Amino acid sequence: MKPEEVIEQVISIASEAGQKIRDIYVKGDFDREIKSDNTPVTSADIAANDIICAALAELTPDIPILSEEAADIPFSERSEWPRYWLVDPLDGTGEFIAGSGDFSVIIALVEHNRPVMGVVYVPMTKVCYYAIAGLGAYKRDSKNEVRITSNPITDINTSGLRLAVSRRQDPQSVLKLLNHPSSCELVVLGGAALKSCLVAEGRADCYVRLGPTGEWDTGAAQIILEEAGGSLMDINLQPMTYNERETLENPNFIVVGSPSLPWDDILTN
Repeated sequence: MKPEEVIEQVISIASEAGQKIRDIYVKGDFDREIKSDNTPVTSADIAANDIICAALAELTPDIPILSEEAADIPFSERSEWPRYWLVDPLDGTGEFIAGSGDFSVIIALVEHNRPVMGVVYVPMTKVCYYAIAGLGAYKRDSKNEVRITSNPITDINTSGLRLAVSRRQDPQSVLKLLNHPSSCELVVLGGAALKSCLVAEGRADCYVRLGPTGEWDTGAAQIILEEAGGSLMDINLQPMTYNERETLENPNFIVVGSPSLPWDDILTN
């Protein structure tokens, strides 16, 4: 199975899950709990997860699924997977609960520890970002589809830097990591994947994520960024890899639209 042979089905699966999330969000009738890792989960997360996992299992019964809501798979088992689906059925659960609308459905295909296909679907706008390794990154809405590219910057001192930050994040915690904080313009948006997609389509130049995230938060965004000309790296500027450790928790990471900039000088650490 080649990724391009199933991309439309995967987009449809993400859209169906997104429709379910949207219906629950509009009605405002959902249950919420706090998981053992102290993060929230709602009945919308669970409903979307059920839709995605059932549909992917039918589409590709030979490919295992690793989802945020079903992640208790021993490393000894999943480390043997040459390829698998990596799913976050609702990225931005906090934004969903807060009513901001900034949340998404994430599905990635990972092969040999690297994402090779990714879909990020935004339920409230019905916008879909997707990419396949070697075939580019795209943004699709109800009217059209365009290929997206990140914004090339050659000199941060001349052009400045548009920094994507969360509504729930103290911008100073990120700005203090940069050697040129005065040259930054803040772009505020919720949801880790959505901020990464902002960088991929050139509407922001950088996004720094401090604090816990899971591999399901970054898999699809990483391939979308790479195909758009950007990069998603840990704070030591090494590309993120997947399913190589016991833990599924990501290190702190940075998303950039112009990998050729001297990020080792721009970052203070």
